[in-house]
Amino acid sequence: MKKISKINAGIIFGIIIGTIDVIPMIFLKLTWDANLSAFLMWVIAGFLISTSNLKINGVLKGILISFLLLIPSAVIIGWQQPTSLTRFS
Repeated sequence: MKKISKINAGIIFGIIIGTIDVIPMIFLKLTWDANLSAFLMWVIAGFLISTSNLKINGVLKGILISFLLLIPSAVIIGWQQPTSLTRFS
C-alpha cells in the first residue's frame, strides 16, 4: 500500500472540508462565485497547512492558517453585508 504524501493529504482534506462548507451555501442559493471562493479557500488552506513549517500543534496551525486566509474575504463580506457574519441574522 502506497503512503499518501502530506501535500496530497492536505489537498484531499481541503476538498472534503470545502465540500462540507459549500453544501449549505448551495441550498441557500448563493452565487457560484461565492461557492467557488469558499471551496477554493479550503483547498488552499489544506495545501498551506500541509506545507507549513510552523512549530505549533497541528490543530492550532490549521485554525491559524484558515483564519488568516479568511480575513480578506470576511472584510469584503462584512463591508457589504455585516449581518451575514453574525451567527443569528
